[in-house]
Amino acid sequence: MKQKFASSSQMLLVGMLGTFMLLFLWSFTQTSHESKETQKVVNETKYIAPSTPEQATFAGEEIPTDIIDVKEKLDRELLVNSYWHSNTFLLIKRANRWFPVIEPILEANGIPDDFKYLAVIESGLTDAVSPAGATGFWQFMKSTGQSYGLQVTSEIDERYHVEKSTEAACSYLRDAYDKYHSWTLVAASYNMGMSGLGKRLDEQKVDSYWDLLLNAETARYVYRIAAVKEIFEQPEAYGFFIGEGELYAPYKTHLVDIDQPISDFSQFALDQGINYKILKTLNPWLRKSSLSSMGGKTYALKIPDDLSFKQ
Repeated sequence: MKQKFASSSQMLLVGMLGTFMLLFLWSFTQTSHESKETQKVVNETKYIAPSTPEQATFAGEEIPTDIIDVKEKLDRELLVNSYWHSNTFLLIKRANRWFPVIEPILEANGIPDDFKYLAVIESGLTDAVSPAGATGFWQFMKSTGQSYGLQVTSEIDERYHVEKSTEAACSYLRDAYDKYHSWTLVAASYNMGMSGLGKRLDEQKVDSYWDLLLNAETARYVYRIAAVKEIFEQPEAYGFFIGEGELYAPYKTHLVDIDQPISDFSQFALDQGINYKILKTLNPWLRKSSLSSMGGKTYALKIPDDLSFKQ
């Protein structure tokens, strides 16, 4: 009985080993086949460098791409933004929501439409806060925002208010243009400040952004704006295909004025037929859950016209 049992066990072991070897060979064959297919796809994939335009402008001013370093710096920003697909797709989608808000304010203040792209590269059209404390679409520091009429307190921070901060940005841009008489220099000054830019111009005895040697960030700044403009104006030429339904729709809202303190914005939101999340999404400049002091002011809060936020 023991010998017979041992033989049966040996036969079972041999069978299991055989099955294992067949499975291993099948798996190896499949992996090898898939690897070859993957390699075939990789070999057939083509990464095409975007062409640097022979003629390009910013705010109606020509970008001198006949100067070799100017062309190469613009080329760099086109490459970076063309192949940073997730970020560029998001920017194009957000722009569909926010450009209709920003554009008429720029126009009313006599600021070239191209400056909407400055907001794109500053904040990505989000309520961004930099490590240094620059805040909102236009990345105002607290003191600069206040100097251009924005209220910045613990309860109200109008740097987050798209319309009001755009108005403030227009005031800055107009002041800078009165100083430099060049929109490209105005854009550069937005990054490094009017004083800092003025010093570099005096030191280097030139009067053009394209001729200046600047710190790494400002040296790329206007090129980044120009590259984003180029891609946004003809996205399909740079490989970005976005269906109309994929773009973020503008918010449809109406205004409700408040001239008295609000002790609980959660309850206030419910009284408006919405919730606290929706109220703060549309009014991010409200920095706390209550408003204790009005200071004699009246504030207009955005309330959605429909309940699309809940869908």
